[in-house]
Amino acid sequence: MCALALLSVAATSISAPRVREYPVMASSGQDVRLTRKLIALSPTVRNDEARQVAMCAYTTGQELKKKWKPVWPPGLQVILANKGKKKGGLCYQYAAELLVRLDALKLQTLEPHWAESFANTMSEHNVIVVTAKGQPFSEGVLLDNWRYGGNLIYGSVAADPEYRWSENNGEILARLRASATSAQQPTTAKQASSKSE
Repeated sequence: MCALALLSVAATSISAPRVREYPVMASSGQDVRLTRKLIALSPTVRNDEARQVAMCAYTTGQELKKKWKPVWPPGLQVILANKGKKKGGLCYQYAAELLVRLDALKLQTLEPHWAESFANTMSEHNVIVVTAKGQPFSEGVLLDNWRYGGNLIYGSVAADPEYRWSENNGEILARLRASATSAQQPTTAKQASSKSE
């Protein structure tokens, strides 16, 4: 009897539709709902870190909106950027900028993950997902500055109805490595020019 009950529960969970929850737009860098969502990831998450992540994600989007002046819809921004008519504003650029800034916070209780959906297709989309330290990626909060042209949206990574997200650990390491290398280049160039003078 127990085995039948377990099979029934397993069959129900397999066939149950995925819970869908559209990401919501952050109201400011102090968005209380976003901060609470981050704190709710785990009892180990520090309140100050949740506030830092919320502020960082929001301000990154706002700064990049001024820098790249995105157009609507976002697909048009992609076309213009790929043709060289816009200097940036692609989803991976928003994600990479946010990743570098979150990494600079040296978080102890939260960690960023590189997320991708429709990888290696024309529809590929990249965002940052934040989890509590050591928590599974699927339980994280997605932070997306691209979908609405620099306006941060956030929500449960597993519930996003428009995308099915997967983690790419290799990409996060490559992006952080590339950022560290580019940060060192101006210093090296200055040192080289001062040596030649």
